Amino acid sequence: MTATPATPAPAVHDRWVALPQGRLFTRTWEPAPAAGAAPILMLHDSLGCVALWRDFPALLSQATGRRVIAYDRWGFGRSDPRPDLPSPGFVAEEASLVLPALCEQLGLDTYVALGHSVGGGMSVCAAAAQPTRCRALVTIAAQVFAEDRTLEGIRAAREQFEDPQQLERLAKYHGDKAGWVLHAWTDTWLSPPFADWTLVPLLPQVRVPALAIHGEEDEYGTTRHATLIGQGCAGPVQVELLQGIGHVPQREDPPRVAGLIAAFLERHDGAPAAA
Repeated sequence: MTATPATPAPAVHDRWVALPQGRLFTRTWEPAPAAGAAPILMLHDSLGCVALWRDFPALLSQATGRRVIAYDRWGFGRSDPRPDLPSPGFVAEEASLVLPALCEQLGLDTYVALGHSVGGGMSVCAAAAQPTRCRALVTIAAQVFAEDRTLEGIRAAREQFEDPQQLERLAKYHGDKAGWVLHAWTDTWLSPPFADWTLVPLLPQVRVPALAIHGEEDEYGTTRHATLIGQGCAGPVQVELLQGIGHVPQREDPPRVAGLIAAFLERHDGAPAAA
C-alpha cells in the first residue's frame, strides 16, 4: 500500500507595514499550492500577538489551502509602541482605520476575517463595514458586549499580574511594551465609558457567511455571545459551542477548530455578501 504524502508545511514570510500610526509586524503562511480563494486575516486578543497564535496559523493554512495572515496590532508584539491607551471605541476603530490601510499595503482585495476574543469583535466590525472586501467572518471566543463574566475575569487577571513573574511572561512576547499591553486591556475594559459597549446593534449589518466558535467553559464570556452572533447576523450563520473548552479553543483543540473553519469555508468559499 502506498502511503499518502504529508501536506508540506506552508512557507512563512515576515513583513513590516508602514501605516500612519506606525509600523505593524505581519506574518504570512503560504501553502503550496495555494488556493485562489480569499486569504484568512487573523486578529488577535487583548494580550495577544502573532507569536501567541503559536502553530495554529500553519495548521489552518494546511487545512484550508489558503494564505493565512496575522499581524501585531499597534502597541503589541513586534509592532511599534503606542503612546496612548486605546479609546472606548477601539474595537470599531481597528476595523475602520487600520484594516483598510493594512489591506492596501498587503494588496488584499478580499479576505476572510478571523478574530479571537476582542479580535472577534473587530472582525465583526470589519464584516459589517467592508462587505465587499470581507468575504466571510469567523469568530473564536468573541465578545459582543461588556458582560459581567468578562469584566470579572479581567479583574481577576489584573490581580494575578501583580505577580512580577506574570508580567515577565508577557514581556517574552511584547518586550518593554508589556506593561502598556496589560493596561490597554484592563484599564480600557474596566473603565466606566466602556460599560455600555456593545456590537449587538451592528450584527444585522453582517451579511457575509459567519462562523461563531465558543467554548462552553470560557472564563471570559458565556455562550450568550455566540448565540447573539447567530441570532443577529443577516447572512448564513453557523454556531459551534464546544464542550469542555475554555477561552482559547484554537490552543485547547487546534485540529477540531481548524477542521470546523476549513469545512465552513469549503461550504461557503468566501462568497461575496448578498445585496
